[in-house]
Amino acid sequence: MNKLLLIFISIIICSIGLSFIIINLNLLTIGYSFIDYIYYIFTHFSCNIFFIGIIILYITNKNRSM
Repeated sequence: MNKLLLIFISIIICSIGLSFIIINLNLLTIGYSFIDYIYYIFTHFSCNIFFIGIIILYITNKNRSM
């Protein structure tokens, strides 16, 4: 039950982070270069929660197969 809850929470975290990444694509239209956009993604917590969710999913799946 705990692993199912952890998977559910990490999926929610991933979807929130991915939505912030997609919303911030508008930065490209106002003159940011692609490198600036990548730097923005890796330096803002609202975008980094996507990667945190992916890491939690990976750890949960890794422990599940053992």
